[in-house]
Amino acid sequence: MTERTPLLHYRLSASINESGEHHSESGQEALDQPPSAVRRRSAHSQPQKLSTFFGVVIPTLLSMFSVVVFLRIGFVVGQCGLYQAVAMFLVAYLIISMTVLSVCAISTNGALDAGGAYYMISRALGPEFGGSIGIMFFFANVCGSALYVLGLVEAILATFGISEGTLYAVLPVSYWWSLLYATAILLVCLLVCLVGAWIYAKASFLIFLVVMVVLGTIFISFFAVKPQTVTLPGHLTNSSPTTANFTGFKAETFFQNLGADYTVDYTTGKMMSFATVFAVMFNGCTGIMAGSNISGDLKNPSYAIPRGTITAVIFTFIIYNLLSLLVACTCDRLLLQRDYSFLRDINLWHPFVTIGVYSSTLSAAMSNLIGASRILYALARDDLFGKVLSPAKKTSASGNPWVSVLISWFLVQLVLFSGKLNTIASIVTIFFLLVYAAVDLACLALEWASAPNFRPTFRYFTWHTCVLGIVGCGVMMFLINPIYASASIVFMLLLLLIIHYLSPTSSWGYISQALIFHQVRKYLLMLDVRKDHVKFWRPQVLLMVANPRANIGLITFINDIKKSGLYVLGHVQIGDLGLLPSDPLQCQYDSWLSLVDHLNIKAFVNLTLADSVRHGVRHLLFISGLGGMRPNTLVLGFYDDLPPQDQLQDHSGEAWVGKALGPQEYVSIIADAVKMLKNVALARYFGQFDRKHALQSPVFVDVWPVNLLRPDSSSYVDTCSLFLLQLACILNMTRSWQKAKLRLFLCVEVGRSLKGAEQKLRLLLKELRMKADIYMVPWDEQVALHWQRQHVGMYANSFPSNAVRLSDDYLHAVNRLILNQPRPPPAVRFLYLPRPPADTRRYHNYLCQLELLSRDLGPTLLIHGVTPVITTDL
Repeated sequence: MTERTPLLHYRLSASINESGEHHSESGQEALDQPPSAVRRRSAHSQPQKLSTFFGVVIPTLLSMFSVVVFLRIGFVVGQCGLYQAVAMFLVAYLIISMTVLSVCAISTNGALDAGGAYYMISRALGPEFGGSIGIMFFFANVCGSALYVLGLVEAILATFGISEGTLYAVLPVSYWWSLLYATAILLVCLLVCLVGAWIYAKASFLIFLVVMVVLGTIFISFFAVKPQTVTLPGHLTNSSPTTANFTGFKAETFFQNLGADYTVDYTTGKMMSFATVFAVMFNGCTGIMAGSNISGDLKNPSYAIPRGTITAVIFTFIIYNLLSLLVACTCDRLLLQRDYSFLRDINLWHPFVTIGVYSSTLSAAMSNLIGASRILYALARDDLFGKVLSPAKKTSASGNPWVSVLISWFLVQLVLFSGKLNTIASIVTIFFLLVYAAVDLACLALEWASAPNFRPTFRYFTWHTCVLGIVGCGVMMFLINPIYASASIVFMLLLLLIIHYLSPTSSWGYISQALIFHQVRKYLLMLDVRKDHVKFWRPQVLLMVANPRANIGLITFINDIKKSGLYVLGHVQIGDLGLLPSDPLQCQYDSWLSLVDHLNIKAFVNLTLADSVRHGVRHLLFISGLGGMRPNTLVLGFYDDLPPQDQLQDHSGEAWVGKALGPQEYVSIIADAVKMLKNVALARYFGQFDRKHALQSPVFVDVWPVNLLRPDSSSYVDTCSLFLLQLACILNMTRSWQKAKLRLFLCVEVGRSLKGAEQKLRLLLKELRMKADIYMVPWDEQVALHWQRQHVGMYANSFPSNAVRLSDDYLHAVNRLILNQPRPPPAVRFLYLPRPPADTRRYHNYLCQLELLSRDLGPTLLIHGVTPVITTDL
């Protein structure tokens, strides 16, 4: 820990200087003073931090005791009996112990700052979850403080109020008088919290001493006070008994108090049950975060929070069970059921218990007020709500967030105006339980993510304890009040969505990313490429993008055609890493990812540095993807002389830089992809493709499944033709393109049976479960042009699908044939792309043929498929 001290001191000094509330002396003045003077001055300037005992143990003890130890122990034993009372405490403490283990784990996994539970949850689950839980925790503390203040007022008026049955009738009783008393008590709490956490710790220590003395007198009273008859405060009917007995230690009394005996609660008139008694008792166990809330005021939060919280939990558990045992052994069942303040009646000195009630309630009110201010300060410092909470960042010279204290005090004062808070009491408890469940969830997520940096020094927890804590808190929420529990969850989700859309991106790290990584890695290992089957084939696309701003239309179109498959945007930058000082691509990733977010597409980005575009594309084809998720289709923009145009902004006046590759290298890339058994698609005229305009009714997609560069072959059932049909069908299955109609064009010669060819094609489409309008296109004139100009120049190679030497007249004629088909023009055309010739000297001629064939056709995909993608089997 000594290594962290200079860093913490530096952060503290920096925050003080930035706030403008403390200015250090000049460097020269500091040098002129002796080191001892500098040390004394720095010691005085630092806020006083709290130890484990004063900062965690005492606040947690007092919050967990509150008034339950004095006013509800008899109620629990009287209704449930000793057996069920002990079982209730075991279950309740099991639930909160699971949360305590999670708190200990998270708090010992690194430096803990102000905010307590909010800080833990936000740094583990992200700002959305942490912010929503933080707001709810803040309001829970605000309302809790008001509850305890009003409870203290009611306790004071029960003793000193001018009404029937009070011992010392000196205080006026009315709504406004009660509000005045509550305001005065809250003002005392405010003054203590404004001075700082150290004065709060001293005040809490004094209250702790008082409570311990009172508890001591209660334990002594069980042994020292003689059996007596106690007058009951009220009765349900005229025939009900008015007295009950304190019997002292008697076996008969003990055995009578073992079993349950649920009756009507004389204060509310409602019939009690296990669930209702458990809910009341559990209220006394929800103070485990009192020490964590002031984590920023602790000397060593990672050390103090686990040790202090566990100590307080164990101590209160022992006290509760000892009191339950002593009460069961000495008090008549009627006394326990009809007089909740019986501990005062049997005490050595009656005012002791009253003092204990006052003290513990005042301490709980202060604890909630200072806890609310620290949570608000942490929320403001994280800027989750912009400038709304910016004033709450201000602190005093000692580091006390006085503005947050004032805001919290003001809200508590507003709550006091509502008077009785029986309804809000249940909501407050549910809010606390929701926070505890969130802490368990945060710890569970960190454990399941298996992040190497999650290695808390506290190891007495597992994911099982986290799950038990979440389930326990959830059950208790709905046991207390299912309607309020459901409403609080809805409120939390609403806050989560608001923060998600309005808050800036944080640099804390998102546990969701670690969990996704963990699961994706596991499932990728399970994705066995040896089990691939054509039935489950889907396109996994690598789209090569030279200038992303000029290819927006193509990027969005390929996003439609991927059918939930892998989609990678690839880019090659020419360069030699050996000659560069650093990798130039690292700084470009954020811009590419911003483009992906802007276009709202589901794509990965893969950039590479190579000495040529061809080598770069090879790299990407080899290394893109993982396991069974690898690109099976390469998409390239068409090689032409059209200058790229920026589709994000109007930069038409900018000069066009020349291409980074020539026609020979371009066709070589296509040939490389085919050799690697990758399907290839060349996209032309997508530079001006407007998806919204293209999808305006009516929408047509034209498919030409015949190799138009091989007029001597009119087959439409080869692998490439079926691949065209599959891609067109996939596009038509996309939600945006479902209204598009597929038009299938089959080129035939008049001498052949047109009807037979059409019937065969319809039967094929039926077997493939595809819907398309079939058009038979006679092309005798075009084929005649081909044979008239045909020379001996067949390409001598071993690839049967290579094109013969074609005349420009034939290509122009075929191009006009495509253009002259039925109107309106399609949104996109799919054409058959023959594989490149084996003779590399013919690459340029091959590219010229493709250019003439697809000239002025509008958005067109020339597609070559190399793998089977269609099956008629189930």
